[in-house]
Amino acid sequence: MANLLLEQLTEEIKANVRIALAEDIGSGDITAQLIPADQQASARVITREPAVISGVAWVNEVFRQVDNKVKVNWLVSDGQRVEANDVLFELEGKARSLLSGERAALNFLQSLSAVATRSQYFADMVEGTGVKLLDTRKTLPGLRLAQKYAVTCGGCHNHRIGLYDAFLIKENHIAACGGVAATVKAAHRIAPGKPVEVEVENLDELREALAAGADIIMLDELSLEDMRTAVKLAASKVKLEASGGVNEQSIRAIAETGVDYISLGTLTKDIKAIDLSMRLSL
Repeated sequence: MANLLLEQLTEEIKANVRIALAEDIGSGDITAQLIPADQQASARVITREPAVISGVAWVNEVFRQVDNKVKVNWLVSDGQRVEANDVLFELEGKARSLLSGERAALNFLQSLSAVATRSQYFADMVEGTGVKLLDTRKTLPGLRLAQKYAVTCGGCHNHRIGLYDAFLIKENHIAACGGVAATVKAAHRIAPGKPVEVEVENLDELREALAAGADIIMLDELSLEDMRTAVKLAASKVKLEASGGVNEQSIRAIAETGVDYISLGTLTKDIKAIDLSMRLSL
């Protein structure tokens, strides 16, 4: 899945990097101009803490745009677990180019690896249950596809990408459209073939969504007992997604109810950048 998504991200990666370099280098790196223009150098980047790597293509693109003569030699790959002090990649090229690209490259790598690391953390918690952990739309503006790619590097899965590729019908949509049945029917008419998911807050609403022909039903903060009942009522006719109130303490028990998916905004929004360091040698 990660490789497939990465193939679709080529232009997105180029755009992400153009914006990052424009805001960082702007009209020119004046500090780098202190170094002789022809000064050659090498560098290596290490991680100061354990992590799951994500962002290789973004780093490569940073140095391609800064100076396509810079050589980037990777010692790890996306999705790989690394330990503190492991060398991630090495660089060779003009010292100015290595230093001008350093911050943008590390920003991408430390942020995307943080998402992958957190995703793997939660994926490990539900190992063996068969449930799939999904991300949400709670992403950094402009970096949604990048973060969703990182989620897959960490062993989790993508929910819808945006408001255009699947329906997620909530209480306000239902109220505005005149009920669950009418809303689901309208969704199938508006965009045939697009998945139609309905959020429910109790078992009565679940029964309505089942009768209306929803493809996926989101169980919003239902008790564990009600989730188990929901699994029996659905009888594999539709996919069930648990959402709300999911944390380290509750996720395993939720997974063991038999739901198909658990969605977690925390995979992309509650992250702490991985501590990386670049060491230059002249």
